[in-house]
Amino acid sequence: MSDELKELNQIAVGRRIRTMREARGMSREALAEIVDISPQFIADIEYGNKGMSIRTLFFLKQALGVTSDYILAGNLYSVDEDTEAARACEDIIAILHTCNTSQLKDFREISRIYADNVKRNK
Repeated sequence: MSDELKELNQIAVGRRIRTMREARGMSREALAEIVDISPQFIADIEYGNKGMSIRTLFFLKQALGVTSDYILAGNLYSVDEDTEAARACEDIIAILHTCNTSQLKDFREISRIYADNVKRNK
């Protein structure tokens, strides 16, 4: 483990929250209602203008279906997760970095179709 601690980047935190909210097709108003805060406060968090309480973080992670670690640090998977899953995530991210905007949108749609199909077949 590194002895150096990272700083919390509120702008990056807000960007991750906005990205996940939009990926789930949620408006700020809908998320605010679920989390029991104002839409303006959601906007302030998303723009990095304000921080949030642990309670708000806890509700946001549940509403968005992500981990607190993802919201705060951008980690897509737990350190306890198996190494093959971690390697697969890293490989996918590397591929995505080579794509243009149109390709990323297509990949997102393909991923949604695949995930929906997997859920239906469980």
